Amino acid sequence: MNDLVRVVRQQYSVLKAVAFATYKEWSVYRSHSMVSIFVGPVYFLVQYFIWKAVYNTHVSISGLSLEQMITYFAIASLINYIIMDFADWNLQMLIHTGKFLTFVLRPMSHVYFAFSQKVGHRILGVIFEFIPLFLIFTFILNIRLVPAQPFWAVISIALGFIMMFLVDYCVGITAFWLTRTSGVRRMFLLLRDICSGVLVPLTLFPVFLQKAFFILPFQFITYVPIRVFIGSYELGGYSCTIPQIIAVQAVAVLFMTAFTILFYKQGMKQFTGVGA
Repeated sequence: MNDLVRVVRQQYSVLKAVAFATYKEWSVYRSHSMVSIFVGPVYFLVQYFIWKAVYNTHVSISGLSLEQMITYFAIASLINYIIMDFADWNLQMLIHTGKFLTFVLRPMSHVYFAFSQKVGHRILGVIFEFIPLFLIFTFILNIRLVPAQPFWAVISIALGFIMMFLVDYCVGITAFWLTRTSGVRRMFLLLRDICSGVLVPLTLFPVFLQKAFFILPFQFITYVPIRVFIGSYELGGYSCTIPQIIAVQAVAVLFMTAFTILFYKQGMKQFTGVGA
């Protein structure tokens, strides 16, 4: 038991150190993050005017009123600032340039290092992106953004944070075979945003696609946290209580973690240090 506690403390110390270093590094470029204060509301307003025009001829769409649809996209915007990830781009650049070789020689897995980096980067994002946008939505646009069950909402967003990293990191791992993954990344980003409910709620798709989304990892990134935030979940004809869908989300994260570790080990067998 003491050994386990010591290992946990060591891993936490590593995470904290890497996250703090990443926070300090990116804080130099915080003006880049602050641009999102303007980009976020502009993107949201575009969505607002599009859906307002659509609702001129509809009272509700897939059971969602205009107010609920607007709230959906506001929540999606805020959650995306928390879970945003760059692991795929960072990993493929390290492999392409050969700089990944330095991580092979380090006494820690790059997977954990990259996750720690994300934690530090998103702490900065919460300060300079999430909080300002939340205040804009709440006090200027008058959108009510209070989770139905705050505890479960925090848990679901945390799981979405991890799932986003794992899925993106797996895309980066393909660079062990492809070296450059720009085309794969662009295709994947579009697929991920469609299947995670960022562009439109998944309930707007045909039922057979909704059933497919249910077994894919993407819905657990954004759609599930949004529905938990709202307080109800349904997809593909399935309805779950909030604790039930959180349990499914947690299991999905565990499976994705195991897959990422195995995929990473296979990728390492292909690494030749090209570009070093």
